[in-house]
Amino acid sequence: MSKIFKEIYGVGILFFYYMKYIILIGWPLLLYGLEYKPNIIMDVLWVICLALMTKDLIFKFVLKKRYCDIDSCNNNRDKADSP
Repeated sequence: MSKIFKEIYGVGILFFYYMKYIILIGWPLLLYGLEYKPNIIMDVLWVICLALMTKDLIFKFVLKKRYCDIDSCNNNRDKADSP
């Protein structure tokens, strides 16, 4: 059962990593520009993408953090390479 959850988690990460910009920009364009019918599922996906984009902007510009700092990655690599 945990393998299924890990696969769903991985698919979700990949989906939102590649699709968040397209959904964030494309859905309002389709909704208001091309007069698509409102869809609750796409609205929920759009809100999730907006939250992820806001988190990315806060991490990058406000907190100035990265997911893996250069020093910590280099230290881990050096420790692994040394006998």
